[in-house]
Amino acid sequence: MPHEMHASSSARPRIAELDVLRGFTLCEILLANIQLMADGGSAVTAPPMGAWDPWLGLPIFSLLFGIGFSLLLDSAASRVPRPRPALLRRLAALLVIGLAHMLLWPTEILHSYAVVGLLVLLPSTWLPRWAVAGLSAALLTVAMIGGGGPLLIAGLFLLGSALVRYGVVGRIGTSTRGPLLLGLAFAAGLAAALWARAGAGADQPAFIATLADLLLAGVYVCALLVLLRTPLRAVLERLFAPLGRMALTCYLTATLLVVVAARLFGLPIGRDLTVAYVAAGAVLVVQWLFCTLWLRRHRQGPVEWVWRWATWARRPVLRVTPSPGTPARRG
Repeated sequence: MPHEMHASSSARPRIAELDVLRGFTLCEILLANIQLMADGGSAVTAPPMGAWDPWLGLPIFSLLFGIGFSLLLDSAASRVPRPRPALLRRLAALLVIGLAHMLLWPTEILHSYAVVGLLVLLPSTWLPRWAVAGLSAALLTVAMIGGGGPLLIAGLFLLGSALVRYGVVGRIGTSTRGPLLLGLAFAAGLAAALWARAGAGADQPAFIATLADLLLAGVYVCALLVLLRTPLRAVLERLFAPLGRMALTCYLTATLLVVVAARLFGLPIGRDLTVAYVAAGAVLVVQWLFCTLWLRRHRQGPVEWVWRWATWARRPVLRVTPSPGTPARRG
């Protein structure tokens, strides 16, 4: 899941664009999966879906995971002499969290992220950046031919890592022209893919469908990056950044809230699309309020704090330290 920086005098500032992208994607994932969460993967009105269906949120979150992993590697390398054991602990902790989450939602993705990260992302840290980029392209090509699957996630992980290592992520908030031109290219490719998809009918190759999903995700990412270079930036940050900073906490608690609403209170989330969307909106409002209030006093979300504890093998500071000269609050 998302990357969060350690708090120290040498900590890299948070990249607001990544928080917004992460928060936006979190909202899309809940809307796309809420009926499946409610009914354990067997919702009546939800689109047919398997564990590896290429929802819009999956490519974006996978890319962000690869980016966060490499940013954390850079941070760890400046902090400890042997950074990879910390990354290994991080992925192992994510695996435990994912397996526990499966008790509520059997088709959840965190455990798969952890396994793919252990098998592909962690070993790639020994490779030069050109090899990471080349391996990413190869895995994505094979995955698109096969219709997605774990190779698609692995390819996106490596693509995110390559973007960090080539310095693209470090310049993500400095240009409007780059995301705009890239977004237009993605949109043109998407139009061509959809045209080919419509012409192929029921016999369309898996390659076209997966390519269309990836291009659509690319259009959304570029559109958000362009909007973040406009006066709408303040609104987008206010809406999505709190969710993005606590994405792991929100991802897990969303499942819990949906399961409670559906199984304990009997809401027909899995059978009524309108109820599902209303429930998703309610969950997101509650989470946004909680995140906004929580982050006023704390450095990261509660689950992120536990995850970071497992990463560094020592308890990190949770509460925000008041700036010098700030009067202490009473009561």
